Amino acid sequence: MRLYSLSVLYKGDPKVHLLKAAYDVSTFNFFQRSSVQEFMTFTSQLIVERSELGSRASVKEQEYLCHVYVRNDGLAGVVIADNEYPQRVCFTLLDKVLDEFSRQVSKIDWPSGSPATINYAALDGYLSKFQVRDPRG
Repeated sequence: MRLYSLSVLYKGDPKVHLLKAAYDVSTFNFFQRSSVQEFMTFTSQLIVERSELGSRASVKEQEYLCHVYVRNDGLAGVVIADNEYPQRVCFTLLDKVLDEFSRQVSKIDWPSGSPATINYAALDGYLSKFQVRDPRG
């Protein structure tokens, strides 16, 4: 069971943009990592774009499950995990991250923010904390 990506996005009016993201691509071949990360960013944006405000969904994309939560205020979160990772845990993580993000980052910054300008450093920690370690090593 693995988490590969955790991102916070804003579903604005005309388009969706990434505010902050964390990735764990350590299980991929070194030469594939940047393209896998680009795929995850693109997929996250696309899923948020196609989701209604106030909705939650789990979407299968290739061998991944993408869990998306779009709040009524346009703030959205996406977790990309493998097929074995529990859906309930993904949505608990998204609730926690979006609540914390909305308390720490002013709503005024959401429409114009980018990963470079948004000051929110907790995503890597959450991605690591919610990673299920294989007991076999």
